Amino acid sequence: MISIRKFGETDFKQWDLFVPNANNGTLFHLRRFINYHPEGRFEDHSLAFYKKNNLFTVFPAAKVSQNGKRLLISHPGTTMGSFVVPENLSIADSISLVKKLVVYARDKNFDGIQIMLPPVFYQKRPSNYIDFSLFRNGFSYYKREVTSTLFLESNLDQNLQKFRPSHKRAVRKAQNKGIEVRRSKRIKEFYRILKKNLKIRHGVEPTHTLAELEKLQQLFPDKINLFGAFLGGEMIAGVVNFVVNPQVVLAFYISHKEKFQNFRAVNLLFCSIFKWAIQNGFKVYDFGTFTVNGQPNMGLGRFKENFGASGVFRDILEIKLR
Repeated sequence: MISIRKFGETDFKQWDLFVPNANNGTLFHLRRFINYHPEGRFEDHSLAFYKKNNLFTVFPAAKVSQNGKRLLISHPGTTMGSFVVPENLSIADSISLVKKLVVYARDKNFDGIQIMLPPVFYQKRPSNYIDFSLFRNGFSYYKREVTSTLFLESNLDQNLQKFRPSHKRAVRKAQNKGIEVRRSKRIKEFYRILKKNLKIRHGVEPTHTLAELEKLQQLFPDKINLFGAFLGGEMIAGVVNFVVNPQVVLAFYISHKEKFQNFRAVNLLFCSIFKWAIQNGFKVYDFGTFTVNGQPNMGLGRFKENFGASGVFRDILEIKLR
């Protein structure tokens, strides 16, 4: 019999011990990550599911109001949501979890539920039991985005064979220009590049403030890193990576100085990052989405494809309860 209760701060330690051992637990599911957000930004309504009085599943969530509706949604302070489940999850327990969630939400007078599903390659043991159970219990697609996904080979040469000729030439060009790539702690310098670039290209601010990004680096020094491309000591491009779990690295921020775009520093950056990721045993490099509300940025998608990446769904499912 599965029971459910709202997360309380006394559950913090047990929650964070559970997530790394789960089938699909990620950095984003940890309470240490979720709690970096300042108090009051989100109304946390995370849930814990128990089986025979043992913690069985956790569900990071928040209460929000959208268009006058009271919704229970995957926690907006995380990149990945949904149920965090054990590796040996059965179909029977999957269905039971979803049923319990729906009954709970109705009892608490929510008007609907929205769940953000991580891509299947974030799991240790690929399973669509939760997806199946959600659809079986009345959920439908709210949004489908596509993330660019590169499956890493056993050595860099094998991944280089996936590069399109244009990207191979771009890597050589960057090397010939004297660009050097290395891990860096110069996060303030990169943030200035990022902020200016996002303003010019999209008219938006970074997801994190500089203070938040620095705090996350302090909290997770082995999980969040910056690779910089330097020309004569000047940082001209950079990539901030989040080590999501022992299998997957996510490119969270990618940016460069516009005036150095033709130096192709970003191409060399990714080549160096792939080498580091392979040497450290990672299996997948997630470039992030190139769609917004289902609309693809064709140039961005093509840029990532030229490294050998392909597209995998990032889905948000919903159910209307009234």
